Amino acid sequence: MGNAIIDELRGRRALVTGASRGTGAAIVARLRAAGADVLGTARTAPRGASDDGFVAADATTPEGTAMIVERAREHFSVVDILVHTLGGSHPAGGFAVLTDEHWRAELALNLLAAVRLDRVLLPPMREASRGAVVHVASIQRRLPLVDSTLGYAAAKAALTTYSKGLAQELAPHGIRVNVVSPGAIRTDGAEALTAPQHRADHTTACHMITESLGGIPLGRPAQPAEVAELVAFLVCDRASAITGAEHTIDGGTVPTVG
Repeated sequence: MGNAIIDELRGRRALVTGASRGTGAAIVARLRAAGADVLGTARTAPRGASDDGFVAADATTPEGTAMIVERAREHFSVVDILVHTLGGSHPAGGFAVLTDEHWRAELALNLLAAVRLDRVLLPPMREASRGAVVHVASIQRRLPLVDSTLGYAAAKAALTTYSKGLAQELAPHGIRVNVVSPGAIRTDGAEALTAPQHRADHTTACHMITESLGGIPLGRPAQPAEVAELVAFLVCDRASAITGAEHTIDGGTVPTVG
């Protein structure tokens, strides 16, 4: 346990989006275990969440963003750590069936929600000359499921490019920005990423996704806690020289270098 990130975030103030379940909830728990004061946000609060530690708001809308920002300022003034876990897909099929509304929904959820929050919360962080931001993307930006999640994959690719530019702009101000790109994760979201006609349990859904991506050399999907551990490392001082990077956690699924 000597090398574990236990108390290294004490005194830090973190906001985590998409925090009601799955990977987002795991990140909230891990940052709190490391000593951070964490405010989670999602459309609906998880059972048992305290009013002090969670704000229910829709970050895909300007009104929801304003509510989150107001609560964050009330809760701890300036944010030190910002983790954008919010994301997801509503599979519709290949490019020919994706309507303008499908594209708007995917971009609002997987790109613009992060952009809006960054635009308001990062200037105070820049003035403080300290902070860490993590955007959670996906390996699908490189390996899109063209018959079901093309819009999601394209939006995550845009998020990754945006994050890289943000890192270059903010690094001189002491703010680090990184991307975490998971592959298959054993969460409820796996079911949503399978085509609607393939109702499946967690194991079957993960198998369908990973087979379409070429399989997982490691032999299993990642656990939410494993992604949370990577995020905790990236926002702590041990990673003080890491910025502008994408960190893949996919069990070896992506068969390319870089």
